[in-house]
Parts: sequence; C-alpha cells; structure tokens
Amino acid sequence: MVEYLEIFGLQRVGIFRISGSVNKIKELKHKYNQGEKVDLINHGDVDSVASLLKQFLNELPVAVFPDNVCDGMLKTFQEHRINTTECIKNLRQLLNCLPKAHQNLLQFLAAFLIKVATYSAVNCMTLDNLAIVFGPALFK
Repeated sequence: MVEYLEIFGLQRVGIFRISGSVNKIKELKHKYNQGEKVDLINHGDVDSVASLLKQFLNELPVAVFPDNVCDGMLKTFQEHRINTTECIKNLRQLLNCLPKAHQNLLQFLAAFLIKVATYSAVNCMTLDNLAIVFGPALFK
C-alpha cells in the first residue's frame, strides 16, 4: 500500500483526509485478509488505499504506542520541558522499549509520512495535518 501511495499519492490533494470508496476499501481489505494478491495499480485508487492504511493502523490490536509508553512520554514531556537534551534522551529510551515490530512499523511509517509532508505545498498535508490524521491510530 505504501509503495502504491508513494508512486501515485504523494501529490494528491487531501491524501488521508478524503475518504475512499467504502466498497473498494472492503474489497481490498478482504483480499489482503485472504492472502490474495492485490493489484492496486489496476484495482485501487489513492483515496481508498490511503483510507485502508489508516484503517489498518486503527484496527491493530495494540497501538503502536502502548499505554505504558504513552504514559512515559507524557511524564518525560512534563518533567523535561526546559531540558531538551534530557527529554530526547528519555524519549529514545522509551522508544527502545517498544516491541521490535512496533519499532519497525513506526520507523517505516515515519519515513513515509515525512515523504508525504515534503509534498505539502501540493497535497496540503503538513506534519501537523499528518499528526492530526494519524495520532489517534498511533496513540489509542
């Protein structure tokens, strides 16, 4: 999905804010869940694929940032508001406590979202807008 969005979606105005076709999303999700080969080039569209990616993240059984890490991050921000160096050090330690699968997903997703944001002059998806869209799925 991300590869498809990198090729076809980076310059799409409103990527991740415009909902895809409910039927198309269901169809694609069903194919992925059945382990079928999914041909997004011929059977996908940017809005539906972007919506499916958000849905995937929302439906993860455990958030990318589990409660204990969220609590630690909040505590770090509160305790080290002024000392940026200490704050970053503590945040790195917290991120290293994430399960490896969460770390990998976070790294992959962050790299992709930075690419999306580099096209914000065209797609209107600044880092702030992306945080609004993806934050609830990552910190549920």
